Amino acid sequence: MLNIAKEVAAMERMTIDQLRVKYADVFGEPTRSRHKEYLVKRIIWRLQANAEGGLSERALGRARELANEADIRVVAPRNNETAPATVRMTVASPADRRLPAAGTVITRPYKGRELRVHVLADGFEYEGERYKTLSAVAKHITGQHMNGFLFFRLNGKRGQS
Repeated sequence: MLNIAKEVAAMERMTIDQLRVKYADVFGEPTRSRHKEYLVKRIIWRLQANAEGGLSERALGRARELANEADIRVVAPRNNETAPATVRMTVASPADRRLPAAGTVITRPYKGRELRVHVLADGFEYEGERYKTLSAVAKHITGQHMNGFLFFRLNGKRGQS
């Protein structure tokens, strides 16, 4: 019976060269990787698959089908004429549910005064200055980095004022 925890602990103490030898023993081929965590995960995966059985023949067959159907470029084009044109575009992400709608004023008492931050369509305004994020506003106010949503006590509900 394979004791995975014991195997992992033993491999954690191995050097990378020792792991590469073990990889070759387990997989039957050498590896170019010198990333210790990757080698440990791959070796454990193979040991577990060998001990408990790997993927079913049906799953392996489906994986082969998907790999054959995939239109994968193996080698990059040699010149720009054969490369497809690159199109850059900005994709608007859905509004953060924690933010109130543009035009809303977020208020918060802080050190004896009331802070007022105007929510804009593309950021925030505080004391006539524009900021991209609430965290930037909070950092300006406190002098240290902090989560703007936590600082302004926005807990996911829309419509703060």
